Amino acid sequence: MKLLHDYYYLRYTIRRSGIGMIALLTVFSLFISCKEPVEEATKTERYCLDDSFRKKVTLEPARLQPVRENITLTGIVQSNPDKVVPFTSLVGGVVFRTWFSLGDVVTKGEVLAEIQSSELNNLQSERKSLEGEIAVAERELSAVKSMYEDGIASQKNYLTAQSELKTKQAALENVTATLGLYGSSKGTAGFQVKAPMSGVITEKNITAGMQISAEGNTLFTVADLSEVWVILNIYAGNVTKLHAGQHVEIRTLSYPDKVFEGKITSISQVFDNEERVLKAWVVIPNEDQELKPGMSADITAKREQGEEAVSIPTGALIFNNDQNFVVVYKDDCTMEVRHVRLLGKNSGTAYVAEGLEAGEQVVSTNQLLIYERIKDNN
Repeated sequence: MKLLHDYYYLRYTIRRSGIGMIALLTVFSLFISCKEPVEEATKTERYCLDDSFRKKVTLEPARLQPVRENITLTGIVQSNPDKVVPFTSLVGGVVFRTWFSLGDVVTKGEVLAEIQSSELNNLQSERKSLEGEIAVAERELSAVKSMYEDGIASQKNYLTAQSELKTKQAALENVTATLGLYGSSKGTAGFQVKAPMSGVITEKNITAGMQISAEGNTLFTVADLSEVWVILNIYAGNVTKLHAGQHVEIRTLSYPDKVFEGKITSISQVFDNEERVLKAWVVIPNEDQELKPGMSADITAKREQGEEAVSIPTGALIFNNDQNFVVVYKDDCTMEVRHVRLLGKNSGTAYVAEGLEAGEQVVSTNQLLIYERIKDNN
């Protein structure tokens, strides 16, 4: 009624002043806009997840768990020194033939090489000579024994013949044992080098025609790689954070998607003079022989800081305006954008100091879309 009264009042005034009808309507609309605010056409509706989008949303519960620190280290894969056998020749000679290459898998007792040696030739000759002398000594002993039994020879002659035979037999056993140690068999001029254990050839310094010396350089190395060591480099700043028995995760460039797990077996008590680091090692089962000696590795050591905090996946965080937010989910139509303050992050886990309670659920996939919709509706 008041608006109608005002309208007729304006109309009367405009007629007296000579203003047209269009001007009247314009002035009246301005008058109404000044008198009362325009009401919103629609009211804000609560945002709800539809069925199709809900299937694309992943929820993660906030958990109370110990705060862990990840310590990043570098290292290298090595053979287990307790399962490595280097071969050095006991005699000098010339390599006649080899039957293996670097990286080959060999079995214990398999012939790997043959070496011709003058020293072994002399031993072979000595063995043949002793075998002949023993045959003669056996015949002499048999003759003296017959004469002794007939009373022709004395007991002294009989015992002397026995002693000579035993002496020559002992000498032959010694030569035979020496040839067996070298790997030489009866009737061969050289000796065969046989694999001392089953494993992989990890070093080879021998070729056909090569001259070798007794107890010289290592000719080859056989290593059992069913178990390897990962040698860690620990810098001074991390010395107090690491200890024997600590869990570690090992990754390599060759297997970027695979994690090898183990525990620190031992830590050296002396700094390496060249690298200025402490060395530690981790024993890793390697039945499939995926880890090779010399392979570099990235190691992550897990360390608990002695306190607990609410933790969520780092993927659930929304970073905006230098602040971290999460979308807290209660049901498909009840979600809340929550500001959180972090203690820190660690390998896919974020530790929350304020803003979230253990047991609450946060959206960890497509949370940014929900975040924007909720912000638009507020």
